[in-house]
Amino acid sequence: MKITLLTVGKTDIGWVREGLETYVARLRHYVPVELHEIPELKNVSSLTQAQIKEKEGERILAVVKPADTVLLLDEAGKEYRSVEFAREIERRLSAGKNLVFVVGGAYGFSDAVYRRGDGKVSLSKMTFSHQMVRAVFAEQLYRAFTILRGEPYHHE
Repeated sequence: MKITLLTVGKTDIGWVREGLETYVARLRHYVPVELHEIPELKNVSSLTQAQIKEKEGERILAVVKPADTVLLLDEAGKEYRSVEFAREIERRLSAGKNLVFVVGGAYGFSDAVYRRGDGKVSLSKMTFSHQMVRAVFAEQLYRAFTILRGEPYHHE
C-alpha cells in the first residue's frame, strides 16, 4: 500500500516545492509516497469556473483507481487534531488500500470528484493557496507517522 498526493498543476513556487520535497523524502522512511501532478488546463479564459472544475475533475478521475481510498483536501472537510489524524491514517492504511489525497485546483472539485471521494479533510477553517497546501499537508502526513511510531517530532 502507498500514499499518493495528487495535485492539479505543478508546484512552481520554489519554497513550497522545497518544503514539499523535504517532507515527502522524510515520509518515504515510513511508507511509499508518490507525488502525481496533473497538468493545469491551458487557455481557460473562455471557460467558467464550473467548466474548469469539470475538466480538472475528469483528469483527476482518470488517475484514481477503483480500489483506491480517495480523500479530498477540502475546506468543508473534517478537521483533525494531529493525533486524531494519525489514528485516521492508521485506520485507513490498515484496510490495505492505497490512499490518494487530492489537492484540487483554485476553484475546488467537480461534483463527480466529490462523489468519488471517500472522505474530505480540512487543514484549517482558513483558506490556503492550493500550492501552499501541498507542503503543509506533507508535513502533517509526516507528523502523523512520527506520532504512530512514538517518535519525538510531535509535542503534546
